Amino acid sequence: MTETNPKEKQYVEGVVVEALPNTQFKVQLNNTNEEIRAYMSGKMKKNRIKVFIGDRVTVLLDQYGSTHRIERRV
Repeated sequence: MTETNPKEKQYVEGVVVEALPNTQFKVQLNNTNEEIRAYMSGKMKKNRIKVFIGDRVTVLLDQYGSTHRIERRV
């Protein structure tokens, strides 16, 4: 079994499929076609960057498997 470094950040790209309450979104990942739940990062909220259905985004995966964070719109 291989161990991953917990400090190593893992980014993936995906497409926003559905908008949920409290600035959360369902994102379909490009590499696995899996849907995950993600929330907007604080800098995106602060700078009022909007995310719409169909937007391509970069997501920082959470190592514990809960909600993930949308880092940027591509």
